[in-house]
Amino acid sequence: MNDRIEGYAEAIFAIASAEGSLDSVEAELFTVARSIEASPELADSLADPRLPNERKEAVLADLLEGKASSLTSSFIQFVARLGRARDIPAVVDAFVARSAASRNRAVAEIRAAVPLDAETLRKLEEALGKATGKTVEAKLVVDPSVVGGVVATIGDIVIDGSIRHRLDSLRQTLQRR
Repeated sequence: MNDRIEGYAEAIFAIASAEGSLDSVEAELFTVARSIEASPELADSLADPRLPNERKEAVLADLLEGKASSLTSSFIQFVARLGRARDIPAVVDAFVARSAASRNRAVAEIRAAVPLDAETLRKLEEALGKATGKTVEAKLVVDPSVVGGVVATIGDIVIDGSIRHRLDSLRQTLQRR
């Protein structure tokens, strides 16, 4: 990971920690990053060097309006103003990892087709903890393309228990015959 991304992540971590808003800022930033990744049009716009930074700031302000704290909004606007809006997901991932590490935990991104209740997430955290030997903190991303089941990512480890993965595997098996 590059120093700039780590620097931004460390800066927002320090500010959110000092303000006592680490948990809420972490949740808000995680949601923003996944929203950017879920919208190819938005991600492309933020990465487009022809689009003025002011326009990128305005797009992000619209996305965050009424949904994020002033700290989260200010940080996102700051990164966009510097011309680094395309780096937001990477900065957020570094920030979330830093935040989890401060609690002696690893982050598991859980992708599911539908929202999962707290008990299900707790059970997933326990199972992933046993599988990885780490204390795991789950972050849920609702992703209809999963179809059913879940896809868990912890660092470089991907555990794909989705129906989509099973269907793809079955399709490949049938094509080989």
